[in-house]
Amino acid sequence: MKKIFGKFIISLMSFSAALLTFSVSANTLDKIQSEGAVTIGVANEVPYGYTTPDGKPAGEAPSIAVHVLNDLGVDNVNVVVTEFGSLIPGLRAGRFDVIAAGMYITPKRCKQILFSNPTYSIGEGFLVKNGNPQALNGYDSIDVNDVKLGVMSGSVEYGYARDFGIAMNKIVTLPDYPSGVAALKSGRIDALAGTSLTMASLAQKDDRVELAQPFTPLMIKGESIKGYGGFGFRPADTALRDAFNENLTVFIDTKEHIAMVEPYGFGKHTSPGGMTAKELCQ
Repeated sequence: MKKIFGKFIISLMSFSAALLTFSVSANTLDKIQSEGAVTIGVANEVPYGYTTPDGKPAGEAPSIAVHVLNDLGVDNVNVVVTEFGSLIPGLRAGRFDVIAAGMYITPKRCKQILFSNPTYSIGEGFLVKNGNPQALNGYDSIDVNDVKLGVMSGSVEYGYARDFGIAMNKIVTLPDYPSGVAALKSGRIDALAGTSLTMASLAQKDDRVELAQPFTPLMIKGESIKGYGGFGFRPADTALRDAFNENLTVFIDTKEHIAMVEPYGFGKHTSPGGMTAKELCQ
């Protein structure tokens, strides 16, 4: 009888501890607002989320996080740097309160943590000559025009072009992006393919080329070749996630938001549109 009673007490204590943990986690919003301090987790990955040499948060996600958290009354934003694979375990273990690393929202991750609505989307893009003289605004435009598409040797874009059905004699492989930009300017190719973020970055470095806009999202076999990044929260922190989302809704795509993220290569071309975490988690 004593053993049974002892086991009951231990079980009760464990249950109480679990309830306490849940209560603390569930009130993270109240906690950080009352203390005026919060800790975010990053993976030190430029340009998504990292720290400056003096330890301050930088990158697309941390910059937005600081803005939103300040609006929520939390002025002291601390940063923990960890490996990308340790972000979700670290969040769940309480090492930090928010993942601010530009993490892609996927159904698998949604089973482990809560996500805010996305703040950016990264898909494919083309670099073209200024004015886009051949009107190349998607992989489908390559297929119907007498033009050449440049891709990096061994890159996913080579596979995308092939799987999309573009004729092999239209695809020009190049050793690196500088070679691709040179080939574009010389007329050897008519468009250079890569992620929209990479293409936008290249466009900022050379005033003779630009990012093709608008760009038709790439679809292969009915699947969108695009990723959406957002902020991560512990499963019990619905109040914090919801408050965060409310602020994101009125901030994303504003002039202030675009000016904030452009130095990191983001902008109108990486807008998430009307996509939501709910849709991405399905």
